[in-house]
Amino acid sequence: MADADLTQRRRTVLRGISTRAWEHPADRGALVALRELRGFDVVLRKLFGMFDERALRLRYLGSAIRADHRQYSKVHAIYAEAAATLDLAELPELYVSRDPDLGAMTIGMDKPFIVITSGTVNLYDEAELRFALGHELGHAASGHAVYRTMLDLMVNLALGVSWIPIGSLALRAIVAALYEWSRKAELSADRAGLLAGQDPAAAIRALAKLAGGGDLSDVDITAFLAQAREFESAGDIRDSLLKLMMLERRTHDFAVARAASLQQWVDEGEYGRVLRGEYPRRDDDDKVSITDEVRAAARSYREAFSRSQDPIAGLVRRLRGRGDID
Repeated sequence: MADADLTQRRRTVLRGISTRAWEHPADRGALVALRELRGFDVVLRKLFGMFDERALRLRYLGSAIRADHRQYSKVHAIYAEAAATLDLAELPELYVSRDPDLGAMTIGMDKPFIVITSGTVNLYDEAELRFALGHELGHAASGHAVYRTMLDLMVNLALGVSWIPIGSLALRAIVAALYEWSRKAELSADRAGLLAGQDPAAAIRALAKLAGGGDLSDVDITAFLAQAREFESAGDIRDSLLKLMMLERRTHDFAVARAASLQQWVDEGEYGRVLRGEYPRRDDDDKVSITDEVRAAARSYREAFSRSQDPIAGLVRRLRGRGDID
């Protein structure tokens, strides 16, 4: 780890917090619907866990270092603190793999485990590492691996029937929707990471390092966030189309856009409300209405569209204002 966490603030433990507190509305709506398919996730968990998950765990057991109180003990302590802040009862196994690049992932459905790279350990300070580990804990707690597995299956299926025009188009639509869900799931996990570390500046620094390679000695965070506004609003309709094409097969949004989204979540007050205890509880998860969550997701997209400075969004709003389109 690059530097010690100098803040040493007392973090608020979020007792009984539901994953719905950090899930993006589009992510949350999909997850609530999936959880209503009784037994579907169980089948996927068991099938994946029986072979693929065991093989992957064995791979990291044999090629990486498992962090605990004896190995990477400082990393493990930060990891345990992040889990305690999110009030998670189970702590997935954590592995550190040899890779100089920044990166982390959550693997598995039946018994998820987390892998972070040695580059993440070396390039992040304690507060940034807490954000990164909280991000992965958010993925594990939300059960994102179920949908990730669905995405992989659909992509493979789409490739297999690409020669069938109608079937290919239908599958491409499903795959595109799953990619969109995946990008929103990353925003959810970013929020979980922020709640685990409760240091917005560190969260933005972590994303800036992800974009720029780890050295922020000559990076201005305000300018970094301004990049996101330029990325969204600059150019013309050609740039809008290019951005859509670039995002089509990405499971993660661009780092500057993720930083801007996380900063917006803070600025709009939702982060502060959660810290004040105004968040949904796990005990109420079984009372959640699919209809309400789908409406919340639709409302989120409408609000994002109305705020967007993207050239295509601006054009559509102008045409609507003139009455040229319904």
